[in-house]
Amino acid sequence: MAHGYALCIGLNAVDPKHYQGWSGHLLACEADATDMADIAKAQRFDHVTLLLTADATRKKVRAAIEAAAKSAHEGDLVLLTYSGHGGQVPDQNDDEPDGQDETWCLYDGEHIDDELYQLFTHFRPKVRVLVLSDSCHSGSVTRAVLREAALRSGTLRTVEATGTGTARVAIDPAAPRYRAMPDEVALATYRRNKEFYDEIAKNLPSQKESAKKLQATVRLISGCQDNQLSQDGTFNGLFTGTLLRVWKHGLFKGDYPTFYRKIKQRMPSDQTPNHFVIGPPNPAYDEQEPFFVG
Repeated sequence: MAHGYALCIGLNAVDPKHYQGWSGHLLACEADATDMADIAKAQRFDHVTLLLTADATRKKVRAAIEAAAKSAHEGDLVLLTYSGHGGQVPDQNDDEPDGQDETWCLYDGEHIDDELYQLFTHFRPKVRVLVLSDSCHSGSVTRAVLREAALRSGTLRTVEATGTGTARVAIDPAAPRYRAMPDEVALATYRRNKEFYDEIAKNLPSQKESAKKLQATVRLISGCQDNQLSQDGTFNGLFTGTLLRVWKHGLFKGDYPTFYRKIKQRMPSDQTPNHFVIGPPNPAYDEQEPFFVG
């Protein structure tokens, strides 16, 4: 019998001590993570870990993923969900065309995408991994898109990088909230923690190198495309809320491609979810209903 392991992460804020005065307040990320954990429990996952805001540290997230990798065997399902800000740091191993590594903004520091890929290589063969990321994903044009969209929407009212390296950001609470770290905050945070992030990145294999060692099948359904923004909401993020409506408390019938298609159909054109699979092909996984443990 297969087993299920879930790690659901949601941050409504980050530690301003690390992010140079920026707390990155959001509203619905903890709700997203809690709702995803509830789905895992309803689907009878064996282990469900919920990390919210101050508990969602780099150390705890990494430890939880490593614990799942150690426990999961062939045929098991590992669910990893993240709701929070997306960020960037400079690429150190030349595997990003735009020279930027994407990150998850955890409470006490950013988690680099290469770190996540490297953790995937810890999973045993034929383990199924499902990643749901409701955050802004930065690609080659994302830095410009984030700033321009924020200014247009009124979310970003004033941004100032002080002489001390602290980024001051004023947010209009009535404007749409996007799950993206502003450029000025990304720069200030990286410059003040350059040695820390560079050391991590230099010691990591590239995503291409990690892919050669990947034995599990990893499926990602993300909240938007690389050059788009993921919107926060009142009760859930736009992507997570749409996913929940399609899921209908387990009444949804269909495979993963159908699940993705139904979510995409309900989303606006400026926030199009992405869906792709890395690792060895697993046709049976493709054909299963979402969150099916077995």
